[in-house]
Order: sequence, then C-alpha cells, then structure tokens
Amino acid sequence: MDSLFALIQWPAMAVTLLAAWLVSCPGRRRRYWGFWCFIVSNVMWIAWGWHDGAYSLIALQAGLFLLNLRGERQNEPSHATAPAGTAGARASPPQSQ
Repeated sequence: MDSLFALIQWPAMAVTLLAAWLVSCPGRRRRYWGFWCFIVSNVMWIAWGWHDGAYSLIALQAGLFLLNLRGERQNEPSHATAPAGTAGARASPPQSQ
C-alpha cells in the first residue's frame, strides 16, 4: 500500500500540468475541464501529502481546491461578464434632434 501512495505523486503531477494547459486555453469547455482536472489533482496531492505527513502541502492543496471550485463556477456561462465599460447593456443608437 505504501508503494501505491508513493507512486501517486507522478500522476498528480501529470494531471496538474494537463489542468494548467487546459485552463490556459481560450475555449470555455477546455477551461471547464481544466478546473476539474485541477480539482482531481488537488485530491491526489492531498492523499499523497497525508500519507507522507506533508501537512503544509495538504493545506496548500485544500486552499487551491477551493479556488478551483470558484474558478469552475466563474467559468459557467451564467457568470460570463460583458466587455469592460458596457455593464451588460447594449448601446442605444444616437437620437436625432
């Protein structure tokens, strides 16, 4: 069982790199999956840290987990923001006088 936990750090590292690549993509769908990959990697790192007694790593990953949940929610279409200065309103055509 110890060797299983010792090996978890390599897949966790790979999933973290994949997540970073996906989150940096311009497409909303890839960013969505990137945040979920980050969440999976957070859980993997917490499991490895618990086994190894790396409590500061566990605290870091717990904080990042919460930030990734926030990022995943902010990436949803209902949270899309309008371009700066528009406040979501459409410009009305100039009125003639």
